[in-house]
Amino acid sequence: MGCEGESLRFDIVPMRMYMSKSAVRSVSTRLSAVRSFAKWLEDRYGFDVEIIGDDSVKIPSTLPRPVEREHISEALEIADLEERVLVLMLYGTGMRISELSSLRRGDISSGWLRVTGKGNKSRDIPIPSFLRDILDIYMREYPARRYLFEKDGVPLSSDRLRYRVKKIFSRIGIEVTPHRLRHSYASHLLDGGAGIEEISRLLGHSSMVTTQIYTRLGGDRKMKEYMSSHPLATPHREDGDTDG
Repeated sequence: MGCEGESLRFDIVPMRMYMSKSAVRSVSTRLSAVRSFAKWLEDRYGFDVEIIGDDSVKIPSTLPRPVEREHISEALEIADLEERVLVLMLYGTGMRISELSSLRRGDISSGWLRVTGKGNKSRDIPIPSFLRDILDIYMREYPARRYLFEKDGVPLSSDRLRYRVKKIFSRIGIEVTPHRLRHSYASHLLDGGAGIEEISRLLGHSSMVTTQIYTRLGGDRKMKEYMSSHPLATPHREDGDTDG
């Protein structure tokens, strides 16, 4: 096919107008597909491709906001037994709320949880000692339950558990979701020196790319700590100092 040096023009302005109300990430994905096709034409057939209307789209970068440890401790101090188990299961294992909703007593062994996550994939999560102790008390208190959280033999829904989490933390004046507790689990593990690969496995991520955001979060936090510790970050004047 003798196309070397020939020009092609793709006018995607109508496409951009059609996608004007779509989510930013969806627009970005579709534009990327157009660019990949243009590059393939250039590499495979030697066309000189011009794309009209190919303005870049800025994707907002949102980092997870971990819950401060002192806020978690404060909420636990005024929570009842079931509420403490709920918060500590999310913060101590990093489970998704949907995974916790379907968790059975039989999925809990002496030191591990067997969790069934997305795509019906199972993973094992170690149970920290602080969680193990309160779980023992909780299961002795409710020996007949099949699910960890249930009512009349039916597991509590994700929405119901999510509501309970928000209610627990509203008592201390902050808004916390189960997803924030999952973020907190991963971020605090990273702060403590855990490897990103192991964190990815514990969270049940199908790709390491998803977990990389915690690396960035940790880096941003360390940079803020560094900048706040610089002697010029909080300028002050010693007694007796004079200009010049």
